[in-house]
Amino acid sequence: MIYLRKAAERGNANFGWLNSFHSFSFGHYYDPSHMGWGLLRVINDDTVDPGAGFAPHGHRDMEIISYVLEGGLHHKDSQGHESVLRAGEVQRMSAGTGIRHSEYNHSNEDPVHFLQIWVVPNQQGLTPGYEQKAIAQQGKLTPLVSHDQRGGSLKIHQDMVMSRLQLQPGEEIALPASKRSGYLHVIEGALDCQLENPSPLALLPGDGLGVQAEPSLQLQAREPTTALWFDLPAISNT
Repeated sequence: MIYLRKAAERGNANFGWLNSFHSFSFGHYYDPSHMGWGLLRVINDDTVDPGAGFAPHGHRDMEIISYVLEGGLHHKDSQGHESVLRAGEVQRMSAGTGIRHSEYNHSNEDPVHFLQIWVVPNQQGLTPGYEQKAIAQQGKLTPLVSHDQRGGSLKIHQDMVMSRLQLQPGEEIALPASKRSGYLHVIEGALDCQLENPSPLALLPGDGLGVQAEPSLQLQAREPTTALWFDLPAISNT
């Protein structure tokens, strides 16, 4: 099964201080045909103006990952955590029984650009938790968040791994997708994806590709490319 989500087809919410592109149905953008990919519920591509941000608000029973692409994001929550998430750093917040937090652009001069990702946890009522880390690239595919903290990655309460994929022009990689499901989100660059169709599929920034029960996903970079790869449990009732 193949699910293609082109960047230009995503939902968009522009509030002036915030310009957000939603890969899946979220907030003011409701689309029953794009409710997520299995346990992966939200990928929001957010750009926040200097000095602006999200006032304190609550979450519960969700694993929330933030990954900053440019700038700095000031985080503060009801558990006493306060920090600035810099470009390239990853943060995992387990909302569990309930947590309140705020997120503001740390700069009064430059915008902050980040991805906010929601994953359904493996159980409800968890104790709220928080981690933040800069993880250096280790080869082509580097775990950032995982259920078993492999490679020094942050822990998430779900049987999944979110990895950062980095390829130079002409480099290739095969990603497993035959027994589980996977989702690829391109951050920058360009990829050729070889599926059963003889013609490769071009993936550009903001594009997403979900796969399940497919032969390994063959990717080749046209230019320097960064993407996120989500290794997820198989989606039931497909």
